[in-house]
Amino acid sequence: MKKSTFIISQMDCPSEEQMIRMKLESYDQIKYLDFDIPNRKLEIYHSGAIDEIHSSISELKFSEKLLRTEEAEMPVVEDQSKQKSILWWVLGINFGFFLIEMITGWISSSMGLIADSLDMLADSIVYALSLFAVGGAISRKKKVAKFSGYFQMALASLGFIEVFRRFLTSSQTPLFQWMIIVSVFALAGNLISLWLINKAKSKEVHMQASAIFTSNDIIVNGGVILAGALVYFFDSKWPDLLIGAIVFTFVMRGAIKILKLSK
Repeated sequence: MKKSTFIISQMDCPSEEQMIRMKLESYDQIKYLDFDIPNRKLEIYHSGAIDEIHSSISELKFSEKLLRTEEAEMPVVEDQSKQKSILWWVLGINFGFFLIEMITGWISSSMGLIADSLDMLADSIVYALSLFAVGGAISRKKKVAKFSGYFQMALASLGFIEVFRRFLTSSQTPLFQWMIIVSVFALAGNLISLWLINKAKSKEVHMQASAIFTSNDIIVNGGVILAGALVYFFDSKWPDLLIGAIVFTFVMRGAIKILKLSK
């Protein structure tokens, strides 16, 4: 068994990790992939030469560099059943709050809540793709990724259009009470998700990535709460539109990365 270590300069979030996994999935000689996103490092346990695998990674244009190839033993792989159970719970929490925030966002005329709901949906898509991908055919994974990416991009585009429309027209000031109360509950849901993920004490990258996603959601929840407070203080719609536009930008960025998975 050989271990090849790569430094991948542009691998800074779970989307790049998923793209690399899908790119290398057809190689039977690859036995295990060990990702270290914070240090932008990938260790590939494989048999045979690394040249063809290296060439496939290069096609993604992530500025990779092969450090070394050496003899090594296969690492002990963690039990996946507990991790999958936790990810299903996190997926359910995210998708549930997507529905709640979308509905209450329209009722309260809050673009911040609507944008946060799409951010929750974006995370749900990433978790669902990871769970759905296990044991599935590459072509099916790519079709699902493409549909999810375009769907998310369409929703983000509609969100930008609505923010722009409300910016130009005399739309009503959103109900700040709904913004704050719903976001507090969403914050609680994300804190529970983060607790569940950390409880697993897993060192595997997809669990660490889930923790990163959830931590980012907590920041977004705080932003919507702050926007609600500013709407109340200034009696203005502008804080809500600003936070909505910012979060829609994150959602669009996530959609583009998901679409890259389908190529």
